Amino acid sequence: MNEKIVKLNNSDFFDFIGKADKPVLVDFYAEWCGPCKMQSPIIDEVAEELSDKITVAKVDTDDCYDVCMKYRIASIPTLMLFKGGEAVETKVGLTSKAEIAQMVIKYL
Repeated sequence: MNEKIVKLNNSDFFDFIGKADKPVLVDFYAEWCGPCKMQSPIIDEVAEELSDKITVAKVDTDDCYDVCMKYRIASIPTLMLFKGGEAVETKVGLTSKAEIAQMVIKYL
């Protein structure tokens, strides 16, 4: 995984999101998910290009039941943007880099 991407789990997710000093883009994914594998290089590019403005994190839905239940993650990939500890926007399904940029820019 890209070193600019933070891997979160049930035990550290809420604390990390709550203390983040910049918006956090969270990629909810699973290793077995085809569209998630297609989304991954796009997330890597976003992390590389926007790491000074946002934090990019990944949550494996197979390992993070509590987090997924709280945010009602029913389909993957799902991208959620958090600001000030709150979810402010969600995109479900394969999302282009341009769509992610539009999602993020509103909250910078």
